[in-house]
Amino acid sequence: MQVSLTSVSTSHWRPEHVAAIGDFRAQTIPQASSTTPPKLFEGLYLWDMWPLQQADGHTASYQGWTIWFILSSPAIPDPDLRHGMARIRLVAEKDGQWVDCGNALPDGLNPGSREWAGSAIVDADGEMVTLFYTVAGYPGETETTYAQRLFQTSGKLAFADGKARITNWSAPEESVAADGRDYMIVDQKEGIPGFIKGFRDPAFFRDPASGRDYLLFTGSLAGSQSAWNGCIGIAEAQGEELNGWQLLPPLVSADGLNNEQERPHIVVRDGLYYLFWSTQRKVFEPSAPNGPNGLYAMVAPSLFGPYEPVNGTGLVAANPDAEQFQHYSWWVMDDLQVAGFVDLVGVGNQPVVDDPAWRRAHFGGVPAPRFRIALDGTRAWVDQV
Repeated sequence: MQVSLTSVSTSHWRPEHVAAIGDFRAQTIPQASSTTPPKLFEGLYLWDMWPLQQADGHTASYQGWTIWFILSSPAIPDPDLRHGMARIRLVAEKDGQWVDCGNALPDGLNPGSREWAGSAIVDADGEMVTLFYTVAGYPGETETTYAQRLFQTSGKLAFADGKARITNWSAPEESVAADGRDYMIVDQKEGIPGFIKGFRDPAFFRDPASGRDYLLFTGSLAGSQSAWNGCIGIAEAQGEELNGWQLLPPLVSADGLNNEQERPHIVVRDGLYYLFWSTQRKVFEPSAPNGPNGLYAMVAPSLFGPYEPVNGTGLVAANPDAEQFQHYSWWVMDDLQVAGFVDLVGVGNQPVVDDPAWRRAHFGGVPAPRFRIALDGTRAWVDQV
């Protein structure tokens, strides 16, 4: 049975929630090294990452290995420009050992100029992979644009001796398009990372209560009176083949508060739905309360809410004050381990300097040390490194 559009009531992340952030020592990620880490793979920057999952949200495993999709670019002089050349990398990991398996998608398959973040699931046989991802830009463009569309493609996975390979990718198809009514159509030609609008980061979710399939995504509210109009959108699959999706109203709105609720995804724990996202201090509305760079969440008794902020504020895990930019773009796995990437280190609590050489000297561009969170009803905290 389809969800009625009228049955979806948008929940709100409000300034008073963020204003209540006080002592967040229980939500602080341990400080990592302030020294820029060595590249995991020579000559490559790596950032936003997500694991290959089963449809029910469990991380897929192959002979003890997990398979990851990670955005990558050459280690260029200005790390901020990496978004303009991003490709999805296929990587295998076991006990801290990482194996580079090359670009996930073959050259020329993507119907855009770059490949941005998404999610991936594998069928019950462990072979057919469906990748949901963000197509950024358009083919043949001579200047970087910030157009964003949600696409999907499927291919056959082969795995042996720590090496993964996906072949026979299908022609990418647009999953669902922004409607201009609830969600802005994002076709910007210019922008600055952190301040662009969003229609990206598709995250697959199967609701255990109904068995129906959904895509969550980072969106921007259409018709907002604020430039800080971030939201978390949702679309519902119209069949078991996942080849048709219907947009629904946003699950969560941060209108007037925050511009980007990035990489949203849901983990169900003890019958509660925890909706996670990442955001940064710089994308809060300047005159509104703002929170640290961190992992945030709201919790609800069902997929469609109503949602309330975890800890009363939304904050689940934050970088320490002594290294406020150290990690970013977190993904909470089914066992509550949290994966992210090393962003800027050795900065302390000083502001970011707008200088390419400074950024290169401080940018990590590798997977971050993982940590674990604990969840107890409406409460969450950093539990274990």
